[in-house]
Amino acid sequence: MSRVRAKKHLGQHFLTDRNIARKIVEGLKEVTGIVLEVGPGMGVLTEFLFEKYGKSLYLSEIDNESVEYLKKHFPELKENIIEGDFLKEDLKSRFNSKVSVIGNFPYNISSQIFFKILDNRNNIPQVVGMIQKEVAERIAAKPGSKIYGILSVLLKAFYDIEYMFTVNENVFSPPPKVKSAVVRLTRNNRENLNCDEGLFFRIVKATFLHRRKTIRNTIKMIPHNFGAVAQHKFMSKRPEQLSVDEFEELTLLIQNNPVQ
Repeated sequence: MSRVRAKKHLGQHFLTDRNIARKIVEGLKEVTGIVLEVGPGMGVLTEFLFEKYGKSLYLSEIDNESVEYLKKHFPELKENIIEGDFLKEDLKSRFNSKVSVIGNFPYNISSQIFFKILDNRNNIPQVVGMIQKEVAERIAAKPGSKIYGILSVLLKAFYDIEYMFTVNENVFSPPPKVKSAVVRLTRNNRENLNCDEGLFFRIVKATFLHRRKTIRNTIKMIPHNFGAVAQHKFMSKRPEQLSVDEFEELTLLIQNNPVQ
C-alpha cells in the first residue's frame, strides 16, 4: 500500500509538507503523560511525534485503510492505534494519565472535537490542532468581534487560545477549498465555573443563537424572574460584547432569580 485514498465523507486532506508537520509537532509544550494524535491519516505528523514521544504516542483513526497503512509504516505503534471514532472514545477509561491532543483535524467535525475536549478538559492539558482558518479565527476571537461566538466563550472558559499560523491550500492532497490554521489550547487555572455549568452552557448557546438581538430578548427562552433582572446592565448588550467572566455573572444572575 503506497498511499491512502482521501475520503471526502471523512473530510480527509492529507498534509504533504514535512516542514509544516514539524512546526505543528513543535507546538506541543512540556508534555507529561500521553500524546494522542487524532486522524493521523498517512502519518506525516506521526513520524515527528514518534521521534519525540516514542510509545507514549497513541493514534486515533476511524479510516480502515489509514489504520492498515499506519500499522505497516509504524509497526512499533501497532498496539497504540485506536481504531474507531474519536468522538465516541471514552478517554477517561482508556487513559489514566493526562492526554495532550494533536492532529490535522477533519474539518467536518472540528467543532465536535472541541466539544469533546471540553468534556474531558481536566484530563487534556493542551491541544494543538490544524483546522479551517475561519474556525480558528472564531475560536481565538476576543469579545467585541463579530466572529466571537459559542465556541470562543466555552473554550476560553477553560483554555488559553493562541492562533499560531496560517497554512495554505497547496500543502495538502487533495487541496481543500479553504485556508487552514493551527491553534494551540492550553488549560488555564479555572477549575470550575462560579455558577451552574449546565446553565452557563445553555445561556451561551441561547444568546448566540440570535446574536443580533440583545441579551434581554435572547434569554427569554431560559426560565427566570424577568422582572428581577430586567434593568441589569447586561440586558441591553449583545452576546459578543460579553467576556467569559461576564457570562458567568449573567448565569449567576439568572440562577439567583428563578421563576417566582
